[in-house]
Amino acid sequence: MIKNLLIAFIGFLFVFSPANSQKRKTKEIVEEIKYNNVKWRNIGPYRGGRSVASSGVLLHPNIFYMGSTGGGLWKTEDYGANWNNTSDGFFKTGTVGSVSASESDPNVIVVGMGEHAARGVMTSMGDGIYISLDAGKTWANRGLNITRHISDVIIHPKNSEIIYVSAQGAQYGKSKERGVYKTIDGGKT
Repeated sequence: MIKNLLIAFIGFLFVFSPANSQKRKTKEIVEEIKYNNVKWRNIGPYRGGRSVASSGVLLHPNIFYMGSTGGGLWKTEDYGANWNNTSDGFFKTGTVGSVSASESDPNVIVVGMGEHAARGVMTSMGDGIYISLDAGKTWANRGLNITRHISDVIIHPKNSEIIYVSAQGAQYGKSKERGVYKTIDGGKT
């Protein structure tokens, strides 16, 4: 028992010694500086509507795409400090349901149109798939125009010509356009 008390007393002295106390205070201050001063902030874009779609670009951690439900597709190349709309003049509808950047070719970006998260108030339909081969500078519609709501686009990680698309079709009724689609030629068929 005396041995246990002696060990406890030595431990108490060690923990509360001035040197150890200073180390603990320094660590607490560093932790406070690191985490307590971090504030949530809106990094934009400041106009674009709700967003249900986003994608980063592998090997380019500064580049992101964000699809909005009414404002088209936006791109940042500086970690979100500035955003530019890349879809104006190319997309016929403004609601993006999914966006995907190719892992094997960062110039290939595929966007599925139409809000997939159905809302009772309003859900915007889209007009198929748009593909960019130049990192969003220009776009071409590649079909699936009457699928209405595309919820996901997956580009094969090693071959950007292979793309899978999940489409909801008409959300509140029968739809022959509902399903999973695949292209092996970059959206030509």
